[in-house]
Amino acid sequence: MGRRLVPLTLDNLPDLPKRCRTCVFWELDPVSGQAAVKAGTPELEKEAWISAVLLEWGSCGRVVYVDEVPVGFVLYAPPAYVPRSLAFPTSPVAADAVQLMTAWIMPGYQGQGLGRVMVQTVAKDLLRRGFKAIEAFGDARWSEPACVLPADHLLAVGFKTVRPHPAYPRLRLELRTTLSWKEDVELALDRLLGAVQKEPALRPL
Repeated sequence: MGRRLVPLTLDNLPDLPKRCRTCVFWELDPVSGQAAVKAGTPELEKEAWISAVLLEWGSCGRVVYVDEVPVGFVLYAPPAYVPRSLAFPTSPVAADAVQLMTAWIMPGYQGQGLGRVMVQTVAKDLLRRGFKAIEAFGDARWSEPACVLPADHLLAVGFKTVRPHPAYPRLRLELRTTLSWKEDVELALDRLLGAVQKEPALRPL
């Protein structure tokens, strides 16, 4: 099985699932996001966001290929580039951290260690760039796939709660801990990365 992880660019953006290419939940604030959906321009807004982040900050995602088939991705950026993060009651994300926005692995490819490799690749990238941690907003009441990852699954892969909240706690993962992960975290990562939205959802917070 040949597998490779490559930085997300405008060239390979079409390799993301269509529902993710047209979702701007994180990339725009709630009002702008709803306006983009209503205007039918979320895919263009997504491209513009990725282009701007790449130019100003650098790599903000990874795409996973197995035998040249795209099977997963992860998207991350400093909170200054993630307008939706300010809408959460437990914001802001710490200054020394990058926000994990969303991640996904195709169901047929879970259980192969791809999740661990993907997160470790992101960790190495961010450590080289001087960051100490990844933070994420978790959904403590998660019941179905949505844009906000389930808090329980984040905790299962090593995130720690840094600001509790009954609905949307903010969690943190120290990057250096990911580099020593063993295979025993693979199942938890598969659960986490498989728990993203099935369809675009722009629900108010």
